[in-house]
Amino acid sequence: MQTQSIRTDLAVEAHETMLNSSALPGSGIHGVEVTEKYHKHSKTHITSVTISTKNGARAIGKPMGHYITMEAPEMAQPDESYHRAIATELSHQLKELIPQLAGELSILVVGLGNRDVTADALGPAVIDNLCITRHIIREYGKAAYRKEKMHLVSSLTPGVMAKNGMETAEIIKGVITQTSPDLMVVIDALAARSTKRLNTTIQLTDTGILPGSGVGNHRVGLTQETLGIPVIAIGVPTVVDAATIVRSALESMEKGADYIDYDNASVQQTLQQLNNMFVTNKDIDETIKRLSFTISEALNIAFA
Repeated sequence: MQTQSIRTDLAVEAHETMLNSSALPGSGIHGVEVTEKYHKHSKTHITSVTISTKNGARAIGKPMGHYITMEAPEMAQPDESYHRAIATELSHQLKELIPQLAGELSILVVGLGNRDVTADALGPAVIDNLCITRHIIREYGKAAYRKEKMHLVSSLTPGVMAKNGMETAEIIKGVITQTSPDLMVVIDALAARSTKRLNTTIQLTDTGILPGSGVGNHRVGLTQETLGIPVIAIGVPTVVDAATIVRSALESMEKGADYIDYDNASVQQTLQQLNNMFVTNKDIDETIKRLSFTISEALNIAFA
């Protein structure tokens, strides 16, 4: 029995883990529907996970709702034309997840994370490239953009509790009370189980997000239940914990002739010691710049 938990923020990985550990692999999980498709133009493999029952949510370990995972191995490469294709595809997925975009909305975009920690700076970096329109429209009207219909887009980078001493949810609730947005979109860095998904995967969900959950710092959730408005979360896995990497290596060895006793005290102790260590790729600073621009472009296209 493998007692060391596997940390991941991706619903697709949680589903894969459940199937691999099931007594009947491939039999599926009741209340969880998974569909997959490949988009040739953007070279993305898109997996949609829909959790429709409480039993399914309990089995996966994720709230009920829709999860869309875009996997694009070439996204880690500095190819501007390809990143434009990814941004276009992401904007299309956003429009499908948020049908209300067909009308006019007041949208609050929140960039979670710590600017001073590169692997956690995705949210604030996205906000830096976002087209903000609320103040212009409120002052001069939609005529300032020569359009008859526009969304009012505002943004917020609340920072982290270690710097401001406040729960992220407290800050956001205050802003929502004052500005009354119809919808919130939150961007955050995530944790993955597989190193191959680092910086090459984007997850969208309509279930909101738990800030800091990827690294075990559970804060008050940012959900429709806690904030009173729909919350769409966009995340990219930028880190994987060291224990997960070691576990993956042991599982690869186990497929060969060797047998790994996960209940062995020394194995458990080693994994526990690594459980608070997180790993990212060496060029994470450049990667965050590229990914943040790609996501901000997708938002700008979707909100245009």
